[in-house]
Amino acid sequence: MPLGELINNRRVNKRLGLRALARKLDIAPSYLSDIENNRRVPSEEVLHRISEVLDLDFDILMREAGRLGKDAEQYIRDNELAGRLFRRIADSQLNREGLENLLTSLDRMEEQEDRE
Repeated sequence: MPLGELINNRRVNKRLGLRALARKLDIAPSYLSDIENNRRVPSEEVLHRISEVLDLDFDILMREAGRLGKDAEQYIRDNELAGRLFRRIADSQLNREGLENLLTSLDRMEEQEDRE
């Protein structure tokens, strides 16, 4: 489902008017309308506020917006191996199970570092 439709559907399901949601998000109603009609892609910060106010998964919103996140993008730019790893993942077209295995391995590595 496109980002704007996802946000619009959740807003309507929560019985929030466009202006009311825009106030909660601290953005102009016209900007929210543009987002819901897929004319503008919101910033990472606005996506985060939308996820909190509408109880939507932030990672799904980021994916639908075509964003990695400023920290991830900076990390990839600063670390040649991170870019290489990301390109290999993309080239191999890992399925969901493969990606979940990578995330599980990363979780284990983080836990091990925390113990040390």
